[in-house]
Amino acid sequence: MGEEILLNHVAVQCSNKEKADIFFTKILGVPKVKNFTISEGLSESIFGINSSVEIEVYDNGKTRFEVFIGQNNRMPSYEHICVEIEDKKEFIDRCKKYGIEPVIVKREGKDLLFVRDFSNNLYEIKERKN
Repeated sequence: MGEEILLNHVAVQCSNKEKADIFFTKILGVPKVKNFTISEGLSESIFGINSSVEIEVYDNGKTRFEVFIGQNNRMPSYEHICVEIEDKKEFIDRCKKYGIEPVIVKREGKDLLFVRDFSNNLYEIKERKN
């Protein structure tokens, strides 16, 4: 079982296309590369949701997000996405510039950084070690 598994993309649901653009392009720095809509029938077949849905795709060549635009009625959960960035301080400044307040949690003498996007999706942010 030596096959290498790679993550192709992460899909999240956001309630507002403009705010998704701000979060993914301005805060995370991942450019939007395309958008498309899937039909009611395809949405029903895959997700059990009988509604067409717009999808915005953000990709920087290493990380790809498919953002489904629709109402987000999420209950609290442990779900989160962990991403690596180059500079925590610059990232925190960008978050604050666009009205997102980062949360720093102390754990065993370390600071853990979390942010929620405009649709309440949770992201753990780690600084890349060079």
